Amino acid sequence: MSVTISASDVNKLRQQTGAGMMDCRKALAESDGDFEKAIDWLRKQGQKVAAKREDREAKEGVVIAKTTADNKTGVIVNLSSETDFVAKNQDFIDFSQKIADIALEQKPATIDELKAAAMEGATIGDKLLEVVAKIGEKIDIIKYELVTAETVVPYIHSGYRIGVLVSMNKPANQAIIDAGRDAAMQIAAMNPLAVNADGISQETIDREKEIAVEQIKAEGKPADMAEKIAVGKLNKFFKENTLLDQPFVKDAGLTVGKYLDTVEGGLTVTAFKRVAVG
Repeated sequence: MSVTISASDVNKLRQQTGAGMMDCRKALAESDGDFEKAIDWLRKQGQKVAAKREDREAKEGVVIAKTTADNKTGVIVNLSSETDFVAKNQDFIDFSQKIADIALEQKPATIDELKAAAMEGATIGDKLLEVVAKIGEKIDIIKYELVTAETVVPYIHSGYRIGVLVSMNKPANQAIIDAGRDAAMQIAAMNPLAVNADGISQETIDREKEIAVEQIKAEGKPADMAEKIAVGKLNKFFKENTLLDQPFVKDAGLTVGKYLDTVEGGLTVTAFKRVAVG
């Protein structure tokens, strides 16, 4: 016996899932009017859409960076999309914000754990599939960072395209939060490799030194002199690529490290995370 599908039922399912009217009507027809089965049917369609689009590149999207009210914990969530049209849609941004809020509340350790977290009667993973079915684009959580520290300061740059979390070594007050934001803006703009030279891998140091030595030898200088000049080039590399040694973008007369010390003696950045779209 066929079940009559009313317009109100279709609208109700559409409100619950965000799927199109025709998809909702078909889902209810295929599920004999059972809403739970209809939602499952739509999710399965989402899985099919996602599978069809596995070979599609999702280089657009948004990055959300935020912290708890006490600035002790921060998260970065990068939700990808295929087009900037979707990435700039307010519903997509709001959806990303909700995921970040759940991440802050539940503090999952991995992307898989985040996708398994509860969201509006389902899981985040289920909701992702619903959005895939609704918009017809491949979307996914492709990067996720969880940070805890004495103080964590968030920053979102350039229309949700770069997110930064900065860990500070002293308890939060307004001056420290403002300084952390300055450091985060520096990180967004200058993209340092590490906080200081200790954070640069030996492999990177060896590679940079080797390149410097070969450049100097190519200029006709002897090997012993090349070694000495290479050390100077390496120091320049550290100054350009480590946060605390970089010239502060708001006052080039100070390094970032010296700027932080003027805010409060001994204040420094202990770690940072930077995630960019693409």
